[in-house]
Amino acid sequence: MNSNVQTRVPNPSGPSSRNELGRSFLTVVPGNAPASYAGVVAVPTSRRPPPRRSIHVGLPPFQVFLDEHREDVYGFLVAAAGRNEADDCFQETFLAALRAYPRLRDTSNLRSWVMTIAYRKAMDTHRGRKRRADPVAEVPEVATVDGADPDPQLWEAVRALPAGQRGAVLLRFVADMPYARIAEVLGCREDAARQRVREGLRGLKEKVG
Repeated sequence: MNSNVQTRVPNPSGPSSRNELGRSFLTVVPGNAPASYAGVVAVPTSRRPPPRRSIHVGLPPFQVFLDEHREDVYGFLVAAAGRNEADDCFQETFLAALRAYPRLRDTSNLRSWVMTIAYRKAMDTHRGRKRRADPVAEVPEVATVDGADPDPQLWEAVRALPAGQRGAVLLRFVADMPYARIAEVLGCREDAARQRVREGLRGLKEKVG
């Protein structure tokens, strides 16, 4: 792993696809994502031809869906919740997806759909941390995973942002969502989503330069 990763907060007006903030994390995550979990299994497919008017037209088998998106989801969860919590969040994300999968009607953007679930699981983890008592001694995050974060200071700063800014920054730069979708996930207007990203980046620049 290249240890010369520079701390640099991206320009919110720059290109959205795999930009600097998302790329600084996602490039080291593939390979760490669990391939499967107990309870996260493929949805059996029938040998019978599908009905003519099925809501599942275009919906791949669940194992195919899991294999296609697991690394992106895991990378997002490590960035959003930290390495210690990522495995549990990953399992909860795909168990929730598995339960909802047979009823899924809109199959146009499965990545955005599962990233929304992952975001909500990560936010649940943040709320749970606030309810738990602070431990006397805390095990470093890197102790549970081979390798280290390329820029732990940056990601600690991201996770320390206010909830709205944190969510907007993560969804924009790690999940690579458009502002319209971010606004839908956060329950705000698109201009408000843009403002949260700007404020979050401003806060990161003040903390990490």
